Parts: sequence; structure tokens; C-alpha cells
Amino acid sequence: MSTPILEIRDLHVQVEDKEILKGVDLVVPAGEVHAIMGRNGSGKSTLSNAITGRDGYEVTEGDILLEGKSILELEADERAAAGLFMAFQYPIEIPGVATMTFLKSAMNAQRKARGEDELTTPEFMKAVQGAAKDLSIDKDMLKRALNVGFSGGEKKRAEVLQMALLEPRMCILDETDSGLDIDALQVVSEGVNRLRAPNRSMLVITHYQRLLNHIVPDRVHVFSDGRIVESGDKELALELEAKGYAAYDPVAA
Repeated sequence: MSTPILEIRDLHVQVEDKEILKGVDLVVPAGEVHAIMGRNGSGKSTLSNAITGRDGYEVTEGDILLEGKSILELEADERAAAGLFMAFQYPIEIPGVATMTFLKSAMNAQRKARGEDELTTPEFMKAVQGAAKDLSIDKDMLKRALNVGFSGGEKKRAEVLQMALLEPRMCILDETDSGLDIDALQVVSEGVNRLRAPNRSMLVITHYQRLLNHIVPDRVHVFSDGRIVESGDKELALELEAKGYAAYDPVAA
């Protein structure tokens, strides 16, 4: 059996001295898309922040492995260079930083960390223009400051563009459907689906089945009170949509 892209072993995480994750086990094989579903406060976003190494999320027990190697001792930028990417629920605006400048800096920083040569300007322009065309991103959008004045859909498309250019091994999409109308959701989902590949895996975190109508998962995991309490195929998401999360609450268990 090949090494999973992502493996989480008995993960316990504290935030401000409160235990949020209480023993999470998860394996995401190469080429698969797994969905995490659960109520607000169940621990879904804590999981994504712990994986990416965000400050304030203290791992007290367990391990996180990317392609068989522990990443707990790596800083967030080192995890990104190792092949991890996270698309945020609410991408921040960065006035004064041109989108193209940001993209080039991000790509070259990762290439440098991997011991590769920096992209020349023609190589960079060719890569961006090709990816932008695939994602139906307007050229004018690329000329603006990063995320400044972008609609919700444009912000999410910009993140998918980053994902396409950085070519990560493991993509985490944290409630990427937040704030999107159905048309924007479809465009973003098409972009994500275009990036599905045998050597790339994805973890999709969402409340709602509607995103999973567009990005169909291989496996679905239900979060409750800091643990995965149920796993199944895509049909599990449909059951959740019909019945809700009450059956998975700690008091109901």
C-alpha cells in the first residue's frame, strides 16, 4: 500500500488551554477527496489550522504526517513548501500588494525552499495566464491589489488560482463555499475539480451538502465534539442533509 498524502494519528489540540480536538484519526490516500462535515464548534476549522501550523493551536498529543513525514516541528511556511495548501473561509485583503507580485513571490519562495531555480518573468507570465484562462479569471482582476475590492467569488477564484500555480500535494479547503452564490460556487468548484489528480489529495471542510454536489468526495467524515464520529461514502453527506447532526451530538451518543 502506498504512503498516504495525509495521515493524522490520535491528534489532540488545545486552544487557549481548552482541548478542542480530542483524538482525531484520519488517513487521506493519494488522489482522494475527503470531506469533513459537522456543526459550528465541532472542531473542523481547528483541525485545518492545526494541520497548517497556525499559531495558537497547540498539539498536545498525536502526530500529523505529510507523505509519511511528521510536520509538527515545521513552521507554517515550511509546511507550505513541503506541499500543503489551505484555502481560507474568508481570504484577507492586502492593500498595496499587487496580485501578480504576490503570486510570483509565493511561487519563487516555494521553489527556493525546494532547491529549484526561480521562475523567469516569461515563465511566470505563461503559467499565470494559462491557469487564469482555465479558471475564467479576468485579466483586470490580476492587475488589482490582492483581494482588495474582490467579490466573495473572486476571492475564492484567486485562491484556486494560487492552488493551481503552487501545485500542492495536499489541499485543504476550509468552508470555501461561504459567501458564494450558486454561480460563483459552480465556477470555484469547477476550478477545484480541474486540480484533482492521482498525486494530489484534498480535504474539504463544509457545513452543507450543496458544495459536495459539485466537488464529489470519495469519503465523508462527521465531526462532533472534537472527534470523527462517523465515516462513509458520499451518501453519508446526503443523510446528514436530510437528518441533521443531532444524532451525532455527544448527548445523543
